[in-house]
Amino acid sequence: LLLSLKLEDETKGKLQKQICRVVLDHFEKQYSAELGDAWTRVRDVLTHPLCWQHAVLLNRFSQSADLENTLCAKGYHPAFGGTLPYLPRSLKCYISRTPGRFPSQKHQTGKLKDYYLLNAASVLPVLALEVKDGEDVLDLCAAPGGKSVAILQCACPGQFHCNEYDELRSRWLEQTMESFIPDPLVNLITISKLDGRQIGDLKPELYDKILVDAPCSNDRSWLFSSDIQQATLRLLQRKELSALQFQLLRSAIKALRPGGSLVYSTCTLSKAENSDVVNLILNSCSDVRPVNIREMAKAVSREFTFLSDTEQHELLVLPEKGKAWGPMYVAKLKKM
Repeated sequence: LLLSLKLEDETKGKLQKQICRVVLDHFEKQYSAELGDAWTRVRDVLTHPLCWQHAVLLNRFSQSADLENTLCAKGYHPAFGGTLPYLPRSLKCYISRTPGRFPSQKHQTGKLKDYYLLNAASVLPVLALEVKDGEDVLDLCAAPGGKSVAILQCACPGQFHCNEYDELRSRWLEQTMESFIPDPLVNLITISKLDGRQIGDLKPELYDKILVDAPCSNDRSWLFSSDIQQATLRLLQRKELSALQFQLLRSAIKALRPGGSLVYSTCTLSKAENSDVVNLILNSCSDVRPVNIREMAKAVSREFTFLSDTEQHELLVLPEKGKAWGPMYVAKLKKM
C-alpha cells in the first residue's frame, strides 16, 4: 500500500511539473475574461490529468461478445440516451463517472480492434452531423481518425472521403482505419493528403455532409508543453489559426451541395477560434444558415456540462470533475 501511494504521489508530481507556466498564465488571462467563474472549475480539470476520463467507443465491425458486460461490471454506462434527435442503434459509446482509462489495444496487422478510446465529447460533432446511409461525406481534417471511425459506427456513406494534409498524421489516419474498418468497406474509403483550403475548388458541391474538425490550439496538450520555447511560439502563432479555420470552412462550404449540412468543431475554449470564426462565415457567406442544435445539447446535459452563453447553432463542452469531457466546440451550418 505504501509503495502504491508513493508511486501515485510521484506520478502526481511528474504531471504537475509538466504544466507549462507560460501557457497556463496565457489561459488564465484569456479564459478568465471569456468564461468568468466557470474557468476556475475548468482549470482544475485541465491541470490535473489524474481526474481525466476516457470513453470507450465500440467497433460494430468487431465486437467481442463479453465486452459490454465487462464494461458494465467495471461501472461504465452508455454515454448517450434515447432522447437524442439522432442516435443510430449501431453507435455504442460507454463512459464511467470515475477517472481512469480502459486498457488500450495494440495495432495488429490484419486484426480489427474492438473499441476506440476517446474523449466522449468528440462524438458530439458526429451526432450533430446526422449522417445517413448512402450520403456522400467528407471529413476534411480527419486525423487521427476517431471521428471518422465514429461516423462509420453510425452509417455507411455512399462515398467517404477522409482528408489529412499533414504527412505524419495522414499515416496515423490510415493505420486507424485499418484497425477499425474491415477490408470490403475500407476499400471504399478515400484517404487523401490535400490542402483542405483547396478542396472546395477541387471538388465543388460534391458532398451531402462535411465535418470540419479544424486544427486548433488544443488546450489540454498545450498546457503540458515540455518545450517552453515551442509553447511561446505556439502562443504567438495562435492568432493565425482563426484565419486558417475560416479558410477551411469557406472551402468546405464550396464542397457542400445545396441543402447539405456542415459541422465545425474544435477542442479549444478560445472564442477567437470558435464562435468568432463561425460568425465571420455567417456574415460573409449569404448561402449559409445556422442550424439549431440546442435539442441535442439538452438531451445529453446529464453527462456533459455546457457553457450557457452560446447561440442555438453552437455548443461548448466545459470539463468539470465527474464530467471531465471537452473542451469541445460544435457548430452546425446548412447550405441553402
